Amino acid sequence: MKFIIAVDLEGIACVVGQPNKTLGQTSNYDFARRQATKEANAAAKALFDSGATQVIVWDNHGGSLNLIYEELDKRCDILLGVGIPHRWTSMDDSFDGVLLIGYHPMDNTVDGVLAHTFSSTSYQWIKINDRQVGEIAIDAAMAGEKGVPVILVSSDDKGVAEARDFMPWVETVETKKGLGWNAALSKHPARVLDEIYAATKRAVERLDEMKPFIFDTPFKMQIRFKRLEGAQTISRSQSGWKRLDGYTVEKTFKRISEYF
Repeated sequence: MKFIIAVDLEGIACVVGQPNKTLGQTSNYDFARRQATKEANAAAKALFDSGATQVIVWDNHGGSLNLIYEELDKRCDILLGVGIPHRWTSMDDSFDGVLLIGYHPMDNTVDGVLAHTFSSTSYQWIKINDRQVGEIAIDAAMAGEKGVPVILVSSDDKGVAEARDFMPWVETVETKKGLGWNAALSKHPARVLDEIYAATKRAVERLDEMKPFIFDTPFKMQIRFKRLEGAQTISRSQSGWKRLDGYTVEKTFKRISEYF
């Protein structure tokens, strides 16, 4: 059995950032990268204990240089860095599942901790077929295009609800309750490790119930920018984008991988 664990930072236990700073600029960042490494390890150990033959850990927050690599289980392979050809590089239909660790809610989520979609400064929201989507659904669809299901998502309570809305079958771990952009009631970090291990074991036991998630295609994507210049630039520099209003653009795609 083969799996990929995608690791973001905003949904990790006890991570909330600080106002007016990116997470990497805050005093919370060093803790976030250490705890994210531990949460990825909890999932990896459960996968290996369940019979996995390969586990890839994908460090995918920001510049993709966050985890403490020497502290990851030495049986893991590690995907890191920027400029890779596409999301889920190294994965094909021979993989049995992917796990989203430390993911965050989408833009426009009330009291979602550090909620955004790809960029907290660029977008108000992204919609596919008139339904708002975030990184959880988009990354799930990218894996689903290859026939690989998401089997586990860990996030705050809003991110967990979002994951279940798109993928009712998925195992989830709630790391904290969002109380605002930079506030949460978090579970103890050590308890979250135990819960991720147990949930991963359950997910592998339920592999035959897991389904690849895909969007109905062809689909219409709409992006609403926070600044007029964003919509202006994409509509003038990239073919196929139609300007709907000052802030919003739209384009039709045959598959989600075309966007990336």
